[in-house]
Amino acid sequence: MILIPPPFSFSEEHEENPDDLPPPPYQFADSTPASQLVKDTADVTEDGRIRVDLDSKLARALSRFIPDPPDFSSWMPEAPKTVPWSVKLNIVVQVVGSRGDVQPFIALGNELQKHGHRVRIATHDTFQDFVTKHGLEFYPIGGNPEELMAYMVKNPGLIPSMKSLRGGEIQRKRAMIAEMLDGCWHSCVEPDPQSGSPFVADAIIANPPSFAHIHCAQALGIPVHLMFTMPWSNTRAFPHPLANLKNSGKDPTTANYVSYSIVEWMTWQGLGDVINEWRNSIDLEPISALDGPNLANICGFFFRDPPNYTPPPDLDAFLRAGPPPIYIGFGSIVIDDPQKMSSLLLEAVRNCGVRAIISRGWSKLGGPELENVFYLDDCPHEWLFQHVAAVLHHGGAGTTACGLLNGRPTTIIPFFGDQPFWGDMVAVAGAGPKPIPHKNLTVENLSEAISFCLSPQASLAAKEISIKMSTETGVRTAVSSFHAHLPLENLTCDIFPNQPAAWAYNRKKKHLKLSKVAAELLSEHMKVDIRKLSVYEPNPVIIETHYYDPVSSTTSAFVATQVNMVEATAGIFYQPYKEYKAGQARSEQRAATLSAANSFSDSQSIRSSQTFKDNGEGPSRSRSPEKGKEKEKSTGGAMALASAKSLGDFYVKTFKGMVVDIPYACAEGLRNVPALYGDEVKSHGNVTDWKSGAVVGGKRFVHGMGEGLTDIFVQPYKGAKEEGALGAAKGFGKGTVALATKTTSALLGLVAYPGQGICKSIRTAVKSKTRHAIMRARHVEGQYLLRVANENRIDHARVLADFDTLMRRE
Repeated sequence: MILIPPPFSFSEEHEENPDDLPPPPYQFADSTPASQLVKDTADVTEDGRIRVDLDSKLARALSRFIPDPPDFSSWMPEAPKTVPWSVKLNIVVQVVGSRGDVQPFIALGNELQKHGHRVRIATHDTFQDFVTKHGLEFYPIGGNPEELMAYMVKNPGLIPSMKSLRGGEIQRKRAMIAEMLDGCWHSCVEPDPQSGSPFVADAIIANPPSFAHIHCAQALGIPVHLMFTMPWSNTRAFPHPLANLKNSGKDPTTANYVSYSIVEWMTWQGLGDVINEWRNSIDLEPISALDGPNLANICGFFFRDPPNYTPPPDLDAFLRAGPPPIYIGFGSIVIDDPQKMSSLLLEAVRNCGVRAIISRGWSKLGGPELENVFYLDDCPHEWLFQHVAAVLHHGGAGTTACGLLNGRPTTIIPFFGDQPFWGDMVAVAGAGPKPIPHKNLTVENLSEAISFCLSPQASLAAKEISIKMSTETGVRTAVSSFHAHLPLENLTCDIFPNQPAAWAYNRKKKHLKLSKVAAELLSEHMKVDIRKLSVYEPNPVIIETHYYDPVSSTTSAFVATQVNMVEATAGIFYQPYKEYKAGQARSEQRAATLSAANSFSDSQSIRSSQTFKDNGEGPSRSRSPEKGKEKEKSTGGAMALASAKSLGDFYVKTFKGMVVDIPYACAEGLRNVPALYGDEVKSHGNVTDWKSGAVVGGKRFVHGMGEGLTDIFVQPYKGAKEEGALGAAKGFGKGTVALATKTTSALLGLVAYPGQGICKSIRTAVKSKTRHAIMRARHVEGQYLLRVANENRIDHARVLADFDTLMRRE
């Protein structure tokens, strides 16, 4: 048996701690073995998925370093419980993709609003009307989804074509990603573009392709929840939708499981530098290539409620004029040759003798006026699919879900991404034929697919799926899961229990959590000094580099140090050159401006030239030697300063690498050695500043020295109790290794951990632009919310009394 999502009420959700994550409600589909599904998908080569060779050196190497995420295959959900939620949050929902990607989050946003939350959808500019007409706030993050869809059709996989490389499309897409990352950050802290009302996010919901989610959450210290329209959490039931497996061997379930991590790893290799450069712009440290892909897992599914819709007269007349038509449409897909595709579709419709509704979509499909064909511009699928006999489309998750929810047999013509995966799922369930990749589409195989969809067995299979799906409460389940995973105790203000805490007030051993309104009100009455409040983080996100063994850890730190040193050395010569070129450009610009000004004044000069001659003088526009020297000195000074900065950067990076980074990596690698032979490695906390660095260094020294010196006796004793003489021999080996590794790690840690903490404290002090921006944004929103609260006659006296009570409490 295989497990598939129920299947088709699509959005997947995630809370930052994957160990507590409730996964998608999988159901048994049929008796088809998982190995058969692997076999079926492994032959597809041009659908945008990654061919993963499990016997390759890369896969074997990655399997050693990629940590095992939780396996959700056997999890079965409980019925969602709707519980009142008291804390009213500012929630930003970040979505990158097509209309089908945005639509489920509109359903989610409307459901969140019922609980009193303020919801902002942050997505591409083109979806502004789509979002706002559903009563949700909108924030534009940039990016052109139509251009992105066209690119994906040309380059369905992660590896772009040579034509795209030569055409510069890759750089444009990377620039688009950088633009959207920046837009996602601003969506967390900027006022509403329409009303101007201040907004600072208290929680983030996002789909994985937005990429900014967990990094924005780290900068703000707030919860993040990921949701998506395809399986994204490791499962043994089937491979990642973007992976084609090769050499999966006798255990395809393990291959399925590993494929998710490998796809994530490969995606990070293409975008990691862009993300790290953006992280630096918001004062976050870079993430290593091994840690970047393992920051999140996702699960969960839901629908939006059917919209109120009245069809236009021509569509209504067409539906009434004959038997139910089939639906054909490719939504947001941008096809290279729409005219050719339109002709193919019309020919297949004629061959089958059916009526059809053809959605024009972003490709602007069309053709001659025919009695049995209706060309559709825009119509909600939730309404339309109740009136058709079958649906044929690209396999977007939302369209697939909607068709099957209405019990309509489905043919999927995939272009890229997860679309072949949904095509396989539909075929396995018997609700449609095997997917037909768009490049292989012909009149003949499309005609066969239409005939299959109109067969009684396909109709019966689709209706069975519809019955299962109609029992789901996806949106309410998503909201309940979101609420269940929020750190409620950490979120709540101590003065206003229904408001999220934004500020930390620490005085006389008292620690209070204050909302934006509470802080402004108390400041107004001179109970607290707003300038001395610190940013409160209800859900700190700590991303630490993981070190798996002493050899790779020390080597990677050494190489990174060498690279930093080389870059800094190059900067000693390159940065002055940049300043020189910049100075030349400024000089040329000044010269051009002066030339234009002189040309303009020439007519005036001619009229006064005789006067100058009479006085023995002449007009002169040449710059004085003093000014020339001043400009040369200015450029020379900038060049010298740039060289000095690079030299200083060289010394700083060299010192940090040799004294802190390499010893730290070695200490962590040695500390992790017991994990290599299956023993538990104790955690003594994270290093976030100089205080925590000193604490962690002290703890690890005490425990490391103690365990290293005693394991030589304890491990043989434990081994003898479990396995006799053989166990004692193994224990002696473990004890010997522990004596060398744990004691060395403890000694190195005395310097490495405090050093790492000092570096983090210095970086926090220097890189404070983002933190100050967050403080200003929260302060502005607090003033705005206090004005609104005063209009509602908030009881100031009660608030002040509650504050005094809390300050007196032991």
